[in-house]
Amino acid sequence: MLIYDTVEYKPDGRQTLDKKILSCATVLNFTVQTKDELVVWINRHVNAAGKTISRQDAAYLVMITGGYMTVLSGEIGKAAAYATGGTITRSDINAVVTPVPDAAVYQLTDALMQRDHKTSTRILDELIRMREAPQRLIYSISIKMRQLLYARLCVEEKLGKKALIDMCGIRYDFQADILMRTARRMTLSGCCDLVLECSEAALDLNSAPEPEARLTELLTRMAFLI
Repeated sequence: MLIYDTVEYKPDGRQTLDKKILSCATVLNFTVQTKDELVVWINRHVNAAGKTISRQDAAYLVMITGGYMTVLSGEIGKAAAYATGGTITRSDINAVVTPVPDAAVYQLTDALMQRDHKTSTRILDELIRMREAPQRLIYSISIKMRQLLYARLCVEEKLGKKALIDMCGIRYDFQADILMRTARRMTLSGCCDLVLECSEAALDLNSAPEPEARLTELLTRMAFLI
């Protein structure tokens, strides 16, 4: 059995190995379910465990696990076992569910925008220990700060959350909610400063002897701007 779970299987009929595989094997394509389909699936499994979960928190669970059912099934069980009440809450999820790296960066910027510098620094330290490339981290942080700038522009022009979602291709409503809430208490120039800070840090990372330290410095500087 050959499993392609990180890259798409694209057989090349000109290659001998691909010809051999296609001649004696059946190719089965298991597509990733949509967010809405996964939310329904999560609710069904949570109910089977004797618990409930809000639609928004189910969507959050999809986001931080990457949306793969094989991962979700185990994480649902952990969250259900950990929750002391009848409902699995966001804090229950954060306590026991291991986020994929992209989701961890979201949690980092989320904490930063909510002025929780201790949490954002802790998450950055964890990502560094996981040997996530500093260049990849600064890229993800920069995207979030550009989205915050777009959110402030939406506030300035009175366009609302839907315009931000359409403009940035944001998949989850709760992500847009945090951006809009943060943008409302910031100035346009302040949001521009955050984007510039990220750009300067990204440039510095190309030659910094200790890129991890430069990332930590960036978070500290950003904490004073938000």
